[in-house]
Amino acid sequence: MKEFKCWKKCKGLWQETKPLLVLVVILTAVRSAIADWNDVPTGSMNPTIVQGDRVFVNKLAYDLKVPYTTWHLAQWSNPKRGDIAVFFSPVDGQRLVKRVVGLPGDKVELINDELFINGQRSKYEPLSADIGRDVPADHDGRRLYAEEKADGTPSHPVTILPQRPAMRSFGPTMVPPGKYFMMGDNRDNSYDSRFWGSVDRKRIVGARPWWSCRWIANIILNRVGIGFSRNCFERKNGI
Repeated sequence: MKEFKCWKKCKGLWQETKPLLVLVVILTAVRSAIADWNDVPTGSMNPTIVQGDRVFVNKLAYDLKVPYTTWHLAQWSNPKRGDIAVFFSPVDGQRLVKRVVGLPGDKVELINDELFINGQRSKYEPLSADIGRDVPADHDGRRLYAEEKADGTPSHPVTILPQRPAMRSFGPTMVPPGKYFMMGDNRDNSYDSRFWGSVDRKRIVGARPWWSCRWIANIILNRVGIGFSRNCFERKNGI
């Protein structure tokens, strides 16, 4: 009799919680395979993405994966040079946000903070310091901003920190097949492929952040006539 009552109680509990559990499974599956958000913990992508921003990620940019896994069901594209990609770090598995600067087979070189792809120097134009108005104050000293444009890719802003010790020259190095060379837009304050090498294609979660919370808030507040400091996410970043 006790067993029957226990079974009846468990069955009732299951009937009550089943809709909630189904909803949780659906939502987590969507986050795993279709769309997700990523909090940016560092300033390695300044001024394009500012630390503390939450960026929304399109996980269908390149392929479709089985939810909760890295198994590919279908693939229709690969990362392009200039894309902002979200991937698992080859060092500790942490999710990172960086820019794709080198494709499989590319020769990547950095000389005094100037990027060379396959021997071709990227083009640079100075930018006003106003582009970094959303970047939090730090102890890195003076910041310099420039618009960088590699051959065949959209232009985007980069940050140089002249007073900070940094790896301003690197390579040349060849990007192996099936891998991608990632760098932060904050060139002198980014832990990226210069330190731990190129990233396997299978480690790339998706990419192309659609927008940031700061950008959304700016649109809403501007609609109602309230000024708000805008992230430069939607400006010269090729998205």
